[in-house]
Amino acid sequence: MPLSSHSTRLKTVFCLLLFVCSGCDPKLPTNEIRFALASEPVRLDPRYTTDAAGTRINRLLFHSLVDFDENMQPKPLLADWHQLAPTLYRFILKESRAPFSDGTQLTSRDVQSTYLHILDEAKGSPHRVTLARSIREIRVVDDNQIDFMLSQPDPLFPARLTVGIVKQGSGSTSEDDLIGNGPFTLIARAGGQDTLLNRREDGLRVRFIKVSDPTVRALKLERGEVDLAQNDFPAEVIGYLATKSHLNVFNAPGSNFSYLGFNLQDAPSSDLRFRQAIAHAIDRDAVINHIFDGLARRAESILPANHWASAELPPITYRPDRARELLRQLGYDLDSPIQVSFKTSNDPFRIRLATILQSMLARVGIALNIQSYDWGTFYGDIKAGRFTMFSLAWVGIKTPDIYRYVFHSQSVPPMGANRGRMNDPMLDRLIDSAELATDLSLQANYYVEVAERVQQQLPYIPLWYEHNVLVMHCRIVGYQLAADGQYDSLTKAAIGESCDS
Repeated sequence: MPLSSHSTRLKTVFCLLLFVCSGCDPKLPTNEIRFALASEPVRLDPRYTTDAAGTRINRLLFHSLVDFDENMQPKPLLADWHQLAPTLYRFILKESRAPFSDGTQLTSRDVQSTYLHILDEAKGSPHRVTLARSIREIRVVDDNQIDFMLSQPDPLFPARLTVGIVKQGSGSTSEDDLIGNGPFTLIARAGGQDTLLNRREDGLRVRFIKVSDPTVRALKLERGEVDLAQNDFPAEVIGYLATKSHLNVFNAPGSNFSYLGFNLQDAPSSDLRFRQAIAHAIDRDAVINHIFDGLARRAESILPANHWASAELPPITYRPDRARELLRQLGYDLDSPIQVSFKTSNDPFRIRLATILQSMLARVGIALNIQSYDWGTFYGDIKAGRFTMFSLAWVGIKTPDIYRYVFHSQSVPPMGANRGRMNDPMLDRLIDSAELATDLSLQANYYVEVAERVQQQLPYIPLWYEHNVLVMHCRIVGYQLAADGQYDSLTKAAIGESCDS
């Protein structure tokens, strides 16, 4: 389907819906900020959360020992640390730390409980794989100090302790009863649609509302039914919203890595030539220019160029003739295309991207059968390995151990996120060598080799890093768009004077 026809159809639908809603007269709450999400959080337990919405909301409910600065280097959050020996780190909780939301003090025993829960293989935490290889023992020194004893030196270790701390013993009956010491508390989750938080400092409420359709999200912003929305908007809708005097639109380059994934155990995606053909059949520049209107940049690897462990890789080029040749080697051509199923969410913008990929792949001899599902079903299928090919994005990647998490042969779920069942001994050895390196510069060199091997084998096909886009009602003040798309500045957001709409 031509790229322009998507734009025309979406504009028509937008105008019709705007006409239907022209009689709406929403009442603006004076103590509640309404934040529209494309999908609801899957989990709110930081020991298990991996989805983007859940991870971002978790940061408001739970504080971690360590966070990251703008250079993607670890920095103290709840605790400072000292390396007492090559395999011993002591973390000292800050005196200024906030108490838990029930008024009790966060202590070293809560830290120990959180991480022992993750390390318990029977619990099935997806974060275990990044910690179990390093941590040998966790020992409480006193209420404010805790020691992590490692099985081997790990210069990246402090950067691994970014899971929110849960009060020991809380949430035994429901994860909605978990207690954290973040700036917000969870009030309610309503019917899988709304997630309501309360800001501890002043009682301001933030309601996260699931609005899957980007056109409907835009209409709700237009009518003042929601105050904020980030990302997952077609470019023409962003342009339309930017013309509204009561809405402010911001964008900034992001690091969320969009990719195509494959089941590497099943034909045809188990054949490298098939994956190479797809890589050469996709005109990424056309998608970025016409669908994203330039609000994305090409990706060649998971880590963006400004990361300390990134690699400068040759670009994967758009070469449809090469794609056809590779498919002919497999016995397929335009007259006898290969049939491939492709899973995506039912978000209209993601379906739109899928149909564009479908059109591009059809030109080289691949018939893509698009299967779209609600987010929960789709994400569940991907985690369970029920797919041939899919598209997703990694959000908030800060450390290079993402390579172990998604590509090492020991990281097949539930031990990690190697959902495509990648099994490459050379890649395993490179990842292991990187983790055994005793300083960051040596690690960086190994991770360059890891990135090169990943590009050679293409377990993922890199697509782009989407810009972060924020659309915000003019009555909201103090909220700023973060480079990584986090919602942290909701701690400073406020409802200002009413403005014309």
